[in-house]
Amino acid sequence: MSTSTSASGLDSIADAAPSSLCAREPRVPADRLVAEMVPPPRFDSVRFDTYIPDPNQPSQTEAVHVLDAFAAGLGGAQAAGSGKRGFLGFGKKAAKAPAGPRGVYLDGGYGVGKTHLLASLWHATPAEPSLKAFGTFVELTNLVGALGFQQTVQTLSGHRLLCIDEFELDDPGDTVLVSSLLARLVEAGVALAATSNTLPGKLGEGRFASVDFLREIQGLSAHFRSLRIDGEDYRHRGLPEAPAPYSDEQVTKAAYATPGASLDDFPHLLDHLARVHPSRYGALTDGITAVCLTDVQPVPDQSTALRLVVLADRLYDREVPVLASGMPFDRLFSEEMLNGGYRKKYFRAISRLTALARDAKDLVGTRKA
Repeated sequence: MSTSTSASGLDSIADAAPSSLCAREPRVPADRLVAEMVPPPRFDSVRFDTYIPDPNQPSQTEAVHVLDAFAAGLGGAQAAGSGKRGFLGFGKKAAKAPAGPRGVYLDGGYGVGKTHLLASLWHATPAEPSLKAFGTFVELTNLVGALGFQQTVQTLSGHRLLCIDEFELDDPGDTVLVSSLLARLVEAGVALAATSNTLPGKLGEGRFASVDFLREIQGLSAHFRSLRIDGEDYRHRGLPEAPAPYSDEQVTKAAYATPGASLDDFPHLLDHLARVHPSRYGALTDGITAVCLTDVQPVPDQSTALRLVVLADRLYDREVPVLASGMPFDRLFSEEMLNGGYRKKYFRAISRLTALARDAKDLVGTRKA
């Protein structure tokens, strides 16, 4: 379906045409991958005291207390001339590193605030940003691909903390790669924190996730304390339903009227995502203030669906509103997908796109009846 509208329909809106994501083919240098290993813009200002625990879920309050104490324990910087530092900074020599868990794993379903807490831990850790790293599992594997394994170890081994969001347990090869990397970093005294997704075929919302995670990282399991975080998806707690899709004309007019917006036909965008490596999806949205999509329809296959999940994550991280026509976002994925091994990813994508659709309501004036 075309994203164009009549000339007369555009008379009263901005002259500058919106950009197109499909016209972008970003190239991301390795040094940018390293520099961007910080919490994404959506989580710039989050802190433990901005996390609002559900009073009916005491595990959420407990997680805040445990993580706050964990961050405080990272305060002992490597002393000048002390050689290899002890784990968590509790001693100037490696021999004095305490036994016990060397990291934390946040276990829970989507939308309970795991990323908020992980980013809060990063912010609360008393160290310069250059000594802390935060990224998704995909971003970490992309870093290894860009720098090579040994260079990545060297780059991160001087850090005090490495936070890994959405540790992917559905790719055995990448899991082994990252587990090996983490083992080297633990030896160097780096503290670890992680969240994860469940393995394909594992339908447990959270209680199976920690078991899967600790098993898959094998020798590293003793280094993690698992923190269970119960609760409902906060994005739907007491919030209004996502707005119904708009018309093609409304979406197009909004795109022309919004400086920095992009405008794309949804099926064409899905095709374009297949030609851009997922590590570049963040760069794909550089400078975009709103994403406008026409003719949203169910994704045709699982490979396409998984790419869309990555794009949804990057848009959510950057707080880019999404205005769309066609089908509502809760109909993007087939029942087979929603009942399969990647169901948590798809539900997370629906949840995040729904939140971004709410954010886009102000882009459209009075809707047609």
